[in-house]
Amino acid sequence: MKRQKDVYTSKVKYKVSTTDRIISAITYIVYTIFAFVCVYPFYYIFINTISSNDLSQRGKVLFWPKELHFNNYKQVMQIPDLFMALKVSVERTVVGTLFTVVIAAFLGFMFTRETLWKRKLWYRFVAATMYFNAGIIPWFITMRNLHLTNNFWGYILPMAVQPFYIILCKTFVESVPKELQDAAEIDGAGTLRVFFSIIIPVIKPILATVAIFAAVAQWNAFQDTLLLVTDSKLYTLQFTLYQYINQASSLKALVNSSTSGANLAASLAHAQTATSIRMTVTIVVVTPIILVYPIFQRFFTKGIMIGAVKG
Repeated sequence: MKRQKDVYTSKVKYKVSTTDRIISAITYIVYTIFAFVCVYPFYYIFINTISSNDLSQRGKVLFWPKELHFNNYKQVMQIPDLFMALKVSVERTVVGTLFTVVIAAFLGFMFTRETLWKRKLWYRFVAATMYFNAGIIPWFITMRNLHLTNNFWGYILPMAVQPFYIILCKTFVESVPKELQDAAEIDGAGTLRVFFSIIIPVIKPILATVAIFAAVAQWNAFQDTLLLVTDSKLYTLQFTLYQYINQASSLKALVNSSTSGANLAASLAHAQTATSIRMTVTIVVVTPIILVYPIFQRFFTKGIMIGAVKG
């Protein structure tokens, strides 16, 4: 018995050949280069935001920050109504993501129910909207007729139903054993009870995946504010920073082209440039949504793989 125990507990040593070592080394090198290519653009933008604006404008900052300062971020933080715009962006991201995830999960579940009247027809109708679009003008007229201009729900409702997310959820639900739903229905559970008690706990990976996609789409959305909103209290962070970029760039161009503004140009010699403004705004906009990704990362791969493969 002791000898048998020693057999199970002993460590098995494998001899690694020279070829395997070479392949492993090449693999590590390739993935290191790939990781560098992915990370460097974001790193490059960041070091240019904290370096001399003049050197950054001339492309002299490549790998290390030069003449370190944080004035760019201080000036961005002084934008009027910046934090109100941040609040609007966070609210639309949270509420919009919640609506999108719940609707995608429910419709994906319903399209797998054989008891749904004309199930295939409705599913094809929803999927067809991925390929056909009426255009901006009809969309704007529709939004105006629905009183969704200068309305917070104008950010939420148009993006609530997303065919791609519905297809992902439907495919994932189809991979769930049918016996789970049958057993619940035998015990007297209705459609909603089956959905919330059986389906939702099982399809968490795909819900997390959809949540990532929806949150990024809501956070980066810009065109709807430009077309639908004139009330500054509903401006999003992206639109507010877009206005800041235009105003700052216009002021810089005016100073550079003015013959009578020599003193003003001299006083703004160390001020923000068009390049520093764009890069600083990029960091401010991208950083919050990047912090969301690690929360859902452990569900992301599983959700995509299972949601994309049937059987």
